[in-house]
Amino acid sequence: MAQATRRRGGSRSDEHRSGERRSADHLFDRELDHLPPEARWREWMHRVEATIFAASEPVDREALARVVGKSCSIDLLIDDIREELRGRPYDLVSVAGGWKHLTRPAYADAIRAAVGSNEKANLTQSEVLVLMCVAYFQPITRGELSTFFGKEVSRDLIGHLRGAKLIASGPRSPTPGAPYTYVTTKEFLLAFGLDTLRDLPDFEALEDAGLLSKDKLLAGDIPVGLASGEEDGENESAVGYSEEARLDQTSSE
Repeated sequence: MAQATRRRGGSRSDEHRSGERRSADHLFDRELDHLPPEARWREWMHRVEATIFAASEPVDREALARVVGKSCSIDLLIDDIREELRGRPYDLVSVAGGWKHLTRPAYADAIRAAVGSNEKANLTQSEVLVLMCVAYFQPITRGELSTFFGKEVSRDLIGHLRGAKLIASGPRSPTPGAPYTYVTTKEFLLAFGLDTLRDLPDFEALEDAGLLSKDKLLAGDIPVGLASGEEDGENESAVGYSEEARLDQTSSE
């Protein structure tokens, strides 16, 4: 009985806190009808920029809509903020489904000289290749990756990509044994400066540019290190994805 009472009390406490949030939300003036149009727009710009600046992760459209009026266009607001930042060493960038302050590539060397590299992890060529295939063909199983490359993709390689939070388990495959599939993550988008997966380079365009050959991949013409028990060769250079792939767009945090 006492346990049930505690549960009910906890429920009332949760309802009270929820009610307080709704009350505070009600008191927050989004519309700013008392201000002339120009001043109202300026205040909305400040609110949006402050929110993005304070956030550690990209801020999505839904979150920004909570601080501006119903008639406000988030896209036009962002455009105006970016215009004011044109001469600044940082910008508002659309990435991972939201907006984030990022410094401009031209200042990457200065930032590294001052605070060191922001590189999060090194990826071998093999890992980059597997990550690329997951990105383009997800959801995909380890077995399908192995078949694609013509040699086994090791669990250690998959584990490294998972540990770097670049891939995660997707839905179970409908194939016998129902193995897990793998998909890219929000961290993948953020690390490579992509807003959505639609921003990935067109596969055929990469082939046309000579940067990628699907035929070679299907033929198993890939770097060493994919198979279980194999060590990455000394000639297989490591790629720091947070710098190389993001074109040195270092976070302003």
